[in-house]
Amino acid sequence: MAVRYFSLIIGFVYTLFGLLGFFPGFVEPAPAPDFMTQVGTGTAAGFGYLFGLFPVTTVNNIFHLIIGTIGFAGFLSTEPAARIFSDSLAVWFGLLTFLGLFPVANTTFGLMPIFGNDVWLHLVTAVLAAYFGFARDRGRLRNNPSQSGGRQLKESFYQ
Repeated sequence: MAVRYFSLIIGFVYTLFGLLGFFPGFVEPAPAPDFMTQVGTGTAAGFGYLFGLFPVTTVNNIFHLIIGTIGFAGFLSTEPAARIFSDSLAVWFGLLTFLGLFPVANTTFGLMPIFGNDVWLHLVTAVLAAYFGFARDRGRLRNNPSQSGGRQLKESFYQ
């Protein structure tokens, strides 16, 4: 059940970040960094810093809205679906954290900034998602009484 509430919290936080990124009052305008315009499409649409901390663009805001929507769907769906969401989130946001450390890759082809404070935000999200998706519910099939025959199936597999 905890993994579903994790999906709900991620859905709420990332949807909030995605929506607030479209309101100029929450985004401190800034010129796009040179390396972002050189690598990407020429201009970074809507570039600024959300709360003055997190670099965002319009594409970034849409990405956050998509992640938030999938998080809500994971909460409203079954526990295995929420676990798949958490597992996937851990892998993808771990990759975004890794890419954000390298100047060549930290703009995702000039469309979406993943540098600065976004690196630690993605790292925290990936670690929490890995905890709820991979580590916390390890062995659930064996211990969950609602899974009829799960223990016998698992034991017969290893024999």
